[in-house]
Amino acid sequence: MVGSEETRLVVLRGNSASGKSSVAAGLREKFGRGLALVAQDNLRRVVLREHDVPGAANIGLIDTVARYALDAGFHVAVEGILHADRYGDMLGRLRADHRGPTHHYYLDVPFDETLARHATKPIAGEVNETQLRDWYRPLDLLPDGVETVIGADSTLPATVDRIMNDTGLCRQARQHGSSMPSGTQRPAGLAAL
Repeated sequence: MVGSEETRLVVLRGNSASGKSSVAAGLREKFGRGLALVAQDNLRRVVLREHDVPGAANIGLIDTVARYALDAGFHVAVEGILHADRYGDMLGRLRADHRGPTHHYYLDVPFDETLARHATKPIAGEVNETQLRDWYRPLDLLPDGVETVIGADSTLPATVDRIMNDTGLCRQARQHGSSMPSGTQRPAGLAAL
């Protein structure tokens, strides 16, 4: 088992340029300290510098970092493309092991909108339309209907507010003045940040 009854686990999935990182950053901004961001791109591309292939090391690293943060009393937002066939088993085990509420969201953006959004990102010079099309999987949902699908018509503020309300993070942020969840100790070194 991992985390506590008070910790919240939020999983944000979707195709490239669907807004996952922006939503995760918005959750962090709204909540404040005490919400850990576990970003697939950071762990896969920056920390490990590996390709996204079945059985890749980043899958276990995402799981380990999320579990560590939950056990340390942080709420956790895991975000990334996280294709269901490669990451679904890990996400299912994490959901089953988490003592607190777990909420899954899939940001559904049509390919034309994905392409338009991608053109505004720094990675646009490295990834062309053909590669983006190869990565794109329409409604790549996890089994058992665990995900709430949020469409491209939902604005960033509306999406962040919805997730804050759905998960109860808005109540915890108000109760604790955007600080660590109740009953947890701030990890060493965090107080100075």
